[in-house]
Amino acid sequence: MTLPTYSNGEGRGVKWEWPPVHPEGRKFGLIAVAITLFLWFVLGWDIVGWLMAGISLWVFAFFRDPARVTPQHDDLVVAPADGLITLIQKVAPPREMAGADGLGDEPMTRVSIFMSVFDVHINRAPITGTIKNVVYIAGKFVNADLDKASEDNERQHILMERADGTRIGFTQIAGLVARRIVPWVRPGDAVVAGQRVGLIRFGSRVDVYLPHGTEPAVLLGQRSVAGETVIARIGQAPQLLGTGQ
Repeated sequence: MTLPTYSNGEGRGVKWEWPPVHPEGRKFGLIAVAITLFLWFVLGWDIVGWLMAGISLWVFAFFRDPARVTPQHDDLVVAPADGLITLIQKVAPPREMAGADGLGDEPMTRVSIFMSVFDVHINRAPITGTIKNVVYIAGKFVNADLDKASEDNERQHILMERADGTRIGFTQIAGLVARRIVPWVRPGDAVVAGQRVGLIRFGSRVDVYLPHGTEPAVLLGQRSVAGETVIARIGQAPQLLGTGQ
């Protein structure tokens, strides 16, 4: 079996760098800073101003966009989101991605990744391939950690296809405080695994629908890192056991 290679694999060491703020979030951070300055210097509300200063820092942190190193291998499916793996279920594919031109109609394994308001919210492509379809659906804003969020909440389905015809679908789901799903891809775009494809503002979830014959290589309660954590190998069904510690 060929071992995965890495996108920066040149044998050099690396050092930690402060993650930049994505342009999508800079305006929100600047608005929060402006409110903070108004509270301090116009109204003279020091305590409220310090509280708003903390919120301003959180807004900038929410939209952070750290660099990621993505394992490069044809059979790998990498996590599209940072967060906690809260559900692994056999379910029918969403009707917007079902059928002969989509994921089929048979039940498949769905891995759900819940993003809290403290996680990085930029989503990444799980595989290298072509964007076949993008479907946005308006809906509710209930807690994204609930199972029914997959059918009730505002969401966006993205269907991808590899060069060999294997298809994977993933769904961006708005949460309790999320109010906008921001897409950066459209049908026909060619993307590579780990490439940024969009974000969801302020708490949400991403569901990944694995191909038939593929089972997850992650466990409930495990944390994933978008573009880095391998959540499955296409065509493999590992039997995993986990220990909380």
